[in-house]
Amino acid sequence: MAATSAPSSFAPGTLLMAGLLTVLTSAQGLLTAASKTGGGYAYDFATVPFLSELTKLGISWALLARLRAADPGSVRITRDAKTVALFIVPSIIYMFHNNVQFFFLKYVDPATYQILGNLKIVTTGLLLRVALRRQLSRLQWLALLLLMAGAATSQINTDCSKGTVQSVLHAPVMGYIYGCVSALLSAVAAVYTEWVLKKNNDTLYWQNMLLYGFGAAFNFLNLAHSKAASGRSWYLFEGYSAITWLVVANLAFSGLLVSWVMKFADSICKVYATSLAMLLTTLVSIARFGTQPTLQMGLGILVASVSVVLYYVPPAQLAAAPDYEPVPQREREPGGKLPR
Repeated sequence: MAATSAPSSFAPGTLLMAGLLTVLTSAQGLLTAASKTGGGYAYDFATVPFLSELTKLGISWALLARLRAADPGSVRITRDAKTVALFIVPSIIYMFHNNVQFFFLKYVDPATYQILGNLKIVTTGLLLRVALRRQLSRLQWLALLLLMAGAATSQINTDCSKGTVQSVLHAPVMGYIYGCVSALLSAVAAVYTEWVLKKNNDTLYWQNMLLYGFGAAFNFLNLAHSKAASGRSWYLFEGYSAITWLVVANLAFSGLLVSWVMKFADSICKVYATSLAMLLTTLVSIARFGTQPTLQMGLGILVASVSVVLYYVPPAQLAAAPDYEPVPQREREPGGKLPR
């Protein structure tokens, strides 16, 4: 990949988009859990990403058509086969990543899965450095390590009142191998997608159409395999409820936000948004579902919050002493007495 220098500043609205991505990513897990019926899914889960990709494709096409009607001169589209073919790769990477996730979960418990999953934070930073020649300061590397530590700490659960401690990071060697492969594939997908979106000045809506067009094609193949293996009918909406449609919509809009963040910010911004979403989900679970807060949760959220500040606030501002307005001396009255 060609060298890419880090932008001096993000596009306007990046903070808003990243915040929305955090909220939608957090909501995805909560909505998916709420869509279960009797401990399982009444619908074919393979239909969700397929319908989500179709939704993203349709929205991107509508936005591109609207932009062309309003300002045709601002639309930039590259149609040569070599450029278009580059957008096939993310779909292939994500397809492999989804399969690796399945094997990963076969060898590890949920807590270990969550903790090892945070390796993607560091692998994304390393891949940005190697593939895109992105220079990160020592302070930013420390911030990424803190984010990984905070996210992992928040997932460790202990119950000292009962004299028990949850066993974590005790898994077969294959579990660790799949964890590392999963983190690497996640980083490759994120960094490659950022690179291909920033490779030229094509309109984001057109690039999204390519991304989601190929994504819909690959997800259809996965859906066809699922239908053939299960013998279920080809009625896509079987078992769907209002919450299921919210799952599809939420996944679609969060995907659109990811592409925006990749185009106008970077992969690290996306990593922060998705990592903080896990912590937001924890807070919502405490407030809404009665999950018991733990010291580990509090420490994890605190460390992750400090990481955000260390990564994005310029070092000069971090080291600067706060400005205080000098307190004016009160004038004394004749005789040396202070006025009342």
